[in-house]
Amino acid sequence: MFSKNKKSEGLDHEQRLQYEYARKRVIQKKRLMRHFIIFLAGSVLLIIINPVLGIGDEFFIKDWFVWAILIWAFLFLIHLFNVFVMNKFMGKEWEDQQLERLKEKQTKRIAELQKEVDGDLLLPKEEVKKNEDQNSTSQETE
Repeated sequence: MFSKNKKSEGLDHEQRLQYEYARKRVIQKKRLMRHFIIFLAGSVLLIIINPVLGIGDEFFIKDWFVWAILIWAFLFLIHLFNVFVMNKFMGKEWEDQQLERLKEKQTKRIAELQKEVDGDLLLPKEEVKKNEDQNSTSQETE
């Protein structure tokens, strides 16, 4: 009961990432549902305000509430597209693939630069070595 050896049941890194991704997706879908409910309530409210109560009849656009609802519906469709379509194409897996591709390019570029640096550094070392050899042979002959 009071032992010092307590097993900590922590999540490993991969499980933690999956949990965070799932949590973010749930939040996205929850916001989309809220947007939909507010859209429906707002549309009903706009319909009540203009045709039923006659508010906004002075506007230069007749039936302005229809245009307001259409614009709001368009924004809702963009939100829907972003949550369900764009997330599939540019979701977690796409992000991971892009990161891996960039890491691969970066390691190749680092390897190329390292070869250039090694090539540049070898020449002076060889020259210094030759100069040391020549100096040592000239000192030995004196």
